Amino acid sequence: MRLFDLLFYLLLLILIATPAEQASGVLTSQGSNNTHPSSAMYSPGCPKSCGNLTFDYPFGIGSNCFRNPDFNLTCNNTTQHPKLYLQDLTTEVIDDIDVSDYGSINGFIDTEFSVRFSTAISMRQGVDVYDMSWKAPGRSFTLDYVELNITGCNFDAYWLDQDINADVRLCRVTCPDDAEITDKDARQNCNGTGCCSIEFETYLRAFQLKFVLHNRGELVPNTNRSSLWDSINVTSAYAYIAWSIVDQATCASTLDNRTNYACVSNNSTCYDSLETSDLGYLCSCDGGYGGNPYIPNGCSRDKDIDECLTPGICRGVCQNTVGGYYCTSCPDKTQYDTTIMHCTPIKRQNLLLGIGIGLSGGFSILLLSLSASVLVRRWKRDIQKQLRRKYFEKNQGLLLEQLILSDENATDKTKIFTLEELEKATNNFDPTRILGRGGHGMVYKGILSDQRVVAIKRSKVIEDNEISQFINEVAILSQINHRNIVKLFGCCLETEVPLLVYDFVPNGSLFGILHSGSSSSFSLSWDDCLRIAAEAAGALYYLHSAASVSVFHRDVKSSNILLDSNYTAKVSDFGASRLVPIDQTHVVTNVQGTFGYLDPEYYHTGQLNDKSDVYSFGVVLVELLLRREPIFTNETGSKQNLSNYFLWELKARPIKEIVASQVCEEATEEEINSVASLAEMCLRLNSGERPTMKQVEMNLQFLRTKRSNSCHVVQDNSESEEMQPLLCTRAESRYETFDISLGESSSSKSRYSQRLGESSCSLEHDFGSSFGVSR
Repeated sequence: MRLFDLLFYLLLLILIATPAEQASGVLTSQGSNNTHPSSAMYSPGCPKSCGNLTFDYPFGIGSNCFRNPDFNLTCNNTTQHPKLYLQDLTTEVIDDIDVSDYGSINGFIDTEFSVRFSTAISMRQGVDVYDMSWKAPGRSFTLDYVELNITGCNFDAYWLDQDINADVRLCRVTCPDDAEITDKDARQNCNGTGCCSIEFETYLRAFQLKFVLHNRGELVPNTNRSSLWDSINVTSAYAYIAWSIVDQATCASTLDNRTNYACVSNNSTCYDSLETSDLGYLCSCDGGYGGNPYIPNGCSRDKDIDECLTPGICRGVCQNTVGGYYCTSCPDKTQYDTTIMHCTPIKRQNLLLGIGIGLSGGFSILLLSLSASVLVRRWKRDIQKQLRRKYFEKNQGLLLEQLILSDENATDKTKIFTLEELEKATNNFDPTRILGRGGHGMVYKGILSDQRVVAIKRSKVIEDNEISQFINEVAILSQINHRNIVKLFGCCLETEVPLLVYDFVPNGSLFGILHSGSSSSFSLSWDDCLRIAAEAAGALYYLHSAASVSVFHRDVKSSNILLDSNYTAKVSDFGASRLVPIDQTHVVTNVQGTFGYLDPEYYHTGQLNDKSDVYSFGVVLVELLLRREPIFTNETGSKQNLSNYFLWELKARPIKEIVASQVCEEATEEEINSVASLAEMCLRLNSGERPTMKQVEMNLQFLRTKRSNSCHVVQDNSESEEMQPLLCTRAESRYETFDISLGESSSSKSRYSQRLGESSCSLEHDFGSSFGVSR
């Protein structure tokens, strides 16, 4: 009976211990009976190297030498130096795969190793778009980091973003026609001429790229042009792949099915993987053990080494520990003797001599330090002066001084600041003084010596060939004096990239107030919205036609419409602006702007004109009506363009069902119809069918006047004929006057007119009341 009781108690202990093991976050193998068969049995005689690269199970070469097909390696011995490939035969392994070298840190095991892959796409006559895709060589792998070098000529590289279902441009590659560039030269620099570089720093199982050719011309064989014109080559400069065991999703799930459990060695532990998208797990030897946890008896206890036997390892007393050592200082009244490398009693010395030597040595060191500090400071100051003068001359400071002196009006308004003045104003460009970061630079808040509060903009790098144009623009923009344009006080040319000094506008941007949601304690009324829109339109009209030289803003958006202490609109950020001679209607330039506001015609043709700003301003009007961001998330959770949404919904349902609830409460139906009609005309794809900024401003000023005054009739006014089409809210008159073809039948236009509604006042009466508005 006693034997039976003993067996019963042993069985009870085993049943109690099993749940405790399962409750743990990791699984540990301790006994010799915990070995379970894996997907493929390990064979001790399998190869473990290819050339100078080594690897270990679960990786292997040959049958019964790897865990599953994902870990099947191939060694190519036909090359001068043998090359090792993963199972897809295209991904080359260029680093050792040492499964015993990974340590667990906070339950996470790093399993990265370096690989290399490349793809070549041959050019074909008449084909301008090419696709390239990469997929991980098996479910067990994830691309952790990759830097790609893309060589070729005259194409744009796009990344196909599956999350937003859109193409994101990564880089542009061009090749000069009059100079031959080799593939080696292109890869060495990889700065956009013949080559560009992109990188991904997130876990990827696959990615897709698209290449769109531009300015290629005809493919003519047997020419002297570089071979880069014949193909697009994608090569991984740096790539790291992570791996894990994906037979089971987690360590806990292996408890239900341990048939293929990978941690077969005694004294090994299972850890959940965080690197692969299919989850999975990894194995590691326990503390004090080392080796390969994926093979039977692969983890063995480390042999401890007495590090204290190493001469000079401690400048004191050495204490050996298992797997290490630690040092303590010498006991009292002893010191470390470097000759015998032990602690010895302190010998008596001449105290006064020691004190004298110490004081004299300390004084000498102090004197030398002070002298060196003064000399270094003076040397740095001279270097800074020379560098600032160099930048001043490079940035055409002498030219700007001459332009200011030659213009009496600009002399009193524009100042060339020194770098010292702006450093003092911004407390050496303290990060706490940063007001914002934009597409063209960073803006700091500063206080000048005369207590004026200013905004100081540090622009991004300007090309050397653009410096003269930048100086001319500063000279001309300094002459602009409009109450609704942020005033340019001057600039600083003593830095590598010139600094611009603007008037400080305290109440932020229109974008911040419109889209801050419940986090903002202030909201704009409909009266404020009409006033701000009219003020901004007037400022843009002044830039287009009333200034001495036409200025196309090129980046009109609600975040560039600032509000001062009285919430008066101030148009800002001329980092992308272009000056245009009065005798020209457009300029051809590189496309710049903000997605959601960018004129589609300008984006496709590269021709910038005043109607490009009109389109962007139309998006701002839609923001005021709908209170949505230019790129917003719709009800389905996907990203959508505000202008496209507005134009589509305007055709599908009444305008009052589209606009924000606050607008419906505060604005009249006629005002909503008028602003919506004006926004629709500004957003037309053909720039010739859009109104001018003058017409936009007059229409908004008219709406403001009509909101506060009754409708008056003004007879026989010569200027009313120009603005009648815009001031009248009747859709049929608007179509006829501007002769805008929307590709719709007359019946559809009639339905559109009914949706917008008709004004209660006649066209002549509407226009007459606008003459009481002063600009």
